[in-house]
Amino acid sequence: MKTRDIAHITIEADTPLKVGSNASDFLQDSPIQKDWNGLPMILGTSIAGVLRKDFQGDVKDIFGEECGSKVIFSNALLLNEKGEVYEELLLEKTPFLKLFDNLLIREHTAITDKGVALEHSKFDEEILYKGTRFKFSIEMIEDDKESFDEVLNLLQSSSFRLGGGSTKGFGKFKVIKIKTQSYTIDTYENYSSSLNHHLSTVHKIEEIDDKNYTKYTLKIKPDDFFMFGSGFGDSDADNTPIYEQVIDYDNVKLTNKQILIPASSIKGALSHRTTYHYNLQNRLYIGDENAKSTIKELFGEAKNSKKDIDGSKGKILISDYFKPDKKEVKTFDHVAIDRFTGGAIDGALFQEKTIAQKDEWEIEILLENKGVEDEYIKAFESSLKDICNGMLPLGGMTTKGHGVFVGDLFIDGVKYEKR
Repeated sequence: MKTRDIAHITIEADTPLKVGSNASDFLQDSPIQKDWNGLPMILGTSIAGVLRKDFQGDVKDIFGEECGSKVIFSNALLLNEKGEVYEELLLEKTPFLKLFDNLLIREHTAITDKGVALEHSKFDEEILYKGTRFKFSIEMIEDDKESFDEVLNLLQSSSFRLGGGSTKGFGKFKVIKIKTQSYTIDTYENYSSSLNHHLSTVHKIEEIDDKNYTKYTLKIKPDDFFMFGSGFGDSDADNTPIYEQVIDYDNVKLTNKQILIPASSIKGALSHRTTYHYNLQNRLYIGDENAKSTIKELFGEAKNSKKDIDGSKGKILISDYFKPDKKEVKTFDHVAIDRFTGGAIDGALFQEKTIAQKDEWEIEILLENKGVEDEYIKAFESSLKDICNGMLPLGGMTTKGHGVFVGDLFIDGVKYEKR
């Protein structure tokens, strides 16, 4: 007897999430998508688009083209503190849901090929907290158990990302729960489309390594102090590290601020150093017209209408990383020096606060290995080894001796032995 398979999937943001609404308001350049209750949501079309791209079977047959799709995705709705979604109009938000009224803001500025800020290019993005949970459904409207299972497996892939900025550290998810049920023609009449409806079977969850990616793992510790700057000061210092809060469903609150290493900072350092290694490998020195200024084949290229550049997405997936703050900091006092007299400039005293915790950071980087030339991979791996050897500092104030990390590099789980 033919059946119809349905799954309810609960996912949790393993990094901050950017699901833009293609709109702007008076407060943000890029606010997130919200539902009818003003709560964050992810459109089903966004989920379908990601899975369609990675699906290995007959894409046109399952996801449709001229004919309709055989798989239906619901919108992903925010879970409340009870593990339920709101599908009807809310009269009043609970204290937990009010935590999502004021979200995180990340500020950015476009950078020129010389590494300096582009004029009038500052913008901000509204993002969701790490730890935010959503629930959505997938329904296979024809009896095709094999394709249904493949779609569910894609959700558990290590490379699965949702929303924008996946190459800048956003959008990584982990699956919390999958429940499924098969319905016959007779029993389907009693099925409720509500995401709060109970399904009978628990689907086994295990993260699946995507064979299209090589996984690099950096297990590194700071040699001394480090600081990824927030761009703001506090009562103790003019420049402070960046911290962010995380949603905690177990304790129904936002956590205390945690130390953040932004993926974009690591990616920027790797991009610059990979370009250096590539040019060195090929003996392309300053003044050589064949020398590369960036490795767009790995790190992508920004769109530039003035130069007829369409832009391209990079092949690197890297995530933001968090650690609880142990309040171990060190504040340094500085004074700007007059380069002519060698004396202190009046009123130029300033302070910088750094992180003094020496915990190990485990940073995972995925590199799409399809269609990438070996010489680019070699240059990229040389850059990763530089980080582990303390030769490529990370974060701010690196010219003052901060941001040096040392440790080990693992490639697909195998430790790279130093030569």
